[in-house]
Amino acid sequence: MSQTELDFRKTALVLIDLQKGIVGMPGGQEVVDKAVQLVRLFRQKGGFIAFVRVDFHDGKDYLRPETDRQTPGTGARPADWAEFAPELGVSPGDYIVTKRQWGAFFGTDLDLQLRRRGIGTIVLCGISTNIGVETTAREAYQLAYNQIFITDAMTASSKEEHDATCSYIFPRIGKLRTTQQFLSGAADNQ
Repeated sequence: MSQTELDFRKTALVLIDLQKGIVGMPGGQEVVDKAVQLVRLFRQKGGFIAFVRVDFHDGKDYLRPETDRQTPGTGARPADWAEFAPELGVSPGDYIVTKRQWGAFFGTDLDLQLRRRGIGTIVLCGISTNIGVETTAREAYQLAYNQIFITDAMTASSKEEHDATCSYIFPRIGKLRTTQQFLSGAADNQ
């Protein structure tokens, strides 16, 4: 599917973990700035927007398998940790997904909500490229969604982690675009 063939009535923008407790990482503000442009476009085109956040009920719902490298930050969090970055302008018409693990599909109703709306393509961005975004992308691929990854609207803890996912995983399960490439292609679809 080329960008000029994109039907926004059948396309969802899925934004991963652009919340106050996460966007403070290096590169996070740039991701939010690019995401704002995508949100604006999807609002103009009448596309479905799903804001995904990770949050926990009481801490007992953290994943705790034994690993060589523990995931940081499973302790106490500020009260506004899971609130979305205010620049995104989350509105009552947007769909909010709260996940308790890396991926946005497992244990949520995201797939159900997309399918009920006839959505077959997702545009994916957020933080972290190789964790929340990649896990969601792998789940979406297994559910047969077409995917467009906005590579400059995502970041990871290191350039190497971001680049590895964008070089080796994403090209096998979807299409890669920059924000400008996507916006330019979408503009052709008016």
